[in-house]
Amino acid sequence: MATDSYELSVLDVIEETADARSIVFEIPADAAEAFDYRPGQFLTLAVPSDLTGVAARCYSLSSTPGDDVLKVTVKRTADGYASNWICDNLRPGDTMRVLPPSGIFTPASLDADLLLFAGGSGITPIISITKAALSRGTGRVVLVYANRDERSVIFAEELRHLAEQYGDRLVVVHWLESVQGLPAPDQIRGIAAHFPTYDAFACGPAPFMKCVIGVLKELDFPRERRHQEKFVSLAGNPFGDVEEAAIAEAEVFEAEHEPDDAPAPEPQPQGAVHVEVDLDGTTYEFDDWPATKPLLDHLLAKGVPAPFSCREGNCSACAFRILEGEVKMEHNDILDDDDIADGIRLGCQAYPVTDTVKGTYS
Repeated sequence: MATDSYELSVLDVIEETADARSIVFEIPADAAEAFDYRPGQFLTLAVPSDLTGVAARCYSLSSTPGDDVLKVTVKRTADGYASNWICDNLRPGDTMRVLPPSGIFTPASLDADLLLFAGGSGITPIISITKAALSRGTGRVVLVYANRDERSVIFAEELRHLAEQYGDRLVVVHWLESVQGLPAPDQIRGIAAHFPTYDAFACGPAPFMKCVIGVLKELDFPRERRHQEKFVSLAGNPFGDVEEAAIAEAEVFEAEHEPDDAPAPEPQPQGAVHVEVDLDGTTYEFDDWPATKPLLDHLLAKGVPAPFSCREGNCSACAFRILEGEVKMEHNDILDDDDIADGIRLGCQAYPVTDTVKGTYS
């Protein structure tokens, strides 16, 4: 997976609802491999900003692998600069800088039976997963989609056509707040309890996901069959290069300005560390990972095309799974306790605490 940004042409802008737009991008002929993606992943867009130059934002792909184009769907948020700029300004023929697809909110197998929960614009990665599972897999799909009212339902017609085409494998349950009120744990439990062996995915507003995941835990859905997608606004600019000098300067500053009453540092390896990572079927192995350098920075310096987006611990683009050894993370706004227990770590924040670290991006 390449980490360079690409200038993509906007082929179409589709009005899905009064406050949601789908942006259709052309895949450059020379970048098809870079934009090979899995259902449920996202793109990072460079939204122009007079204040910062670029406002980097992550938006899930609503297209599905095998489509000839890329499509992300953006819903306005009340005070959201980027979402409003995209909905108000983008037109066919425009271009945008985009990072290749990233993210771990994706099924391990498209043949699995899936229980999908979406709230509002959380339908975006969910519909990508739904279409991929139906067209390329063999399992059954149950989709529970919550919205304020009927006018708020994104992809209403597309979902109706999918239900007609795959009536023997797809069940769509629409939950409208205007009719049924907000989804409550008892109501979610009443649905999920009927599908105890399905792989569950949830995406939507934080209270909605908290409700769904809480119910799944109560029903003893194991960690490997519970998935939720979370985004945090990116404060930095992942489209700029990180200079080695800047990294070194930051390390010196931190060392020279450590407060006198700072807690004792955690034990860490002395000198270089052995690291081995699997990425897209290739194993990369190095014996010179400095204990003071994040894993992502070390891999990029070695020419490894490790995925990343925000570099601040605010997204899951650089997530990998620990197979041996351990790392500590300086910052993490995206992984929860279940993710950590499952061995998932953020490469941009990972510093070694053992002499050998092995991991995988697959």
